[in-house]
Amino acid sequence: MNKDKVEGVLIDSQTNAPIESVNIVNLNQVIGTTTNEAGEFTLKAKVNDTLHLTYIGYKSIKVRVTNDWLKFGSSKIILTELALALEEVVVNDLKLTGYLEIDIKQVQVNTNYRYSISGLSSGYEAGNNKSPNKISKVLGSIFNPLDFLYNTFSRKGSELKKLKQMKKDDEIRNLLASRFDRETLMVLLQITKVDLDEIVSQCNYSKDFINKANDLQMLDAISQCYEEYKVLSRDRKK
Repeated sequence: MNKDKVEGVLIDSQTNAPIESVNIVNLNQVIGTTTNEAGEFTLKAKVNDTLHLTYIGYKSIKVRVTNDWLKFGSSKIILTELALALEEVVVNDLKLTGYLEIDIKQVQVNTNYRYSISGLSSGYEAGNNKSPNKISKVLGSIFNPLDFLYNTFSRKGSELKKLKQMKKDDEIRNLLASRFDRETLMVLLQITKVDLDEIVSQCNYSKDFINKANDLQMLDAISQCYEEYKVLSRDRKK
């Protein structure tokens, strides 16, 4: 018996079969793990920590760690499968000629240029090279010190600390790299998808990036944005 860790087995509600590769994240300690072939997992936790369990095709659930769970060992947790509906896929009809130089012009390519600013660790996305406001978006990054980011998290100081913790935990980074639904990010940071998209948008990332980036890329974008906010804020106070 280990009182600083919880053990569990993830079971399918219909078949009672163990579920492999379920993602488990301790929302309080910002650490994660996945189930093995037998559906088993072990994760560091203490009483009243909340575990967030997710798996593709199943309903996500939150489970609170209790004294009994820590005391008596492994617990069986049941996941319920979702009814999945495939969205309509639209395939554009391209009239190909067989000549690469001609055919490649028919394929839409989204190119978003990023511009660097001296003193900051990363660049700023400003749309395609023909965008008339590409320079103003970059300059806006200098003159607007990203106060919106601080205001979003000002009442949730612990969420800012979670940004760094999330980047350190390999299991969470692997989980976020494979997801595009924003669910884990929203749960960990305690913000809505609208807020999440707005933060990244105000950090001068394009709609194209927001729509196509996986959750890990979104995390990195927010983290970089906040680090730049601190640099700009420090310079402003001098």
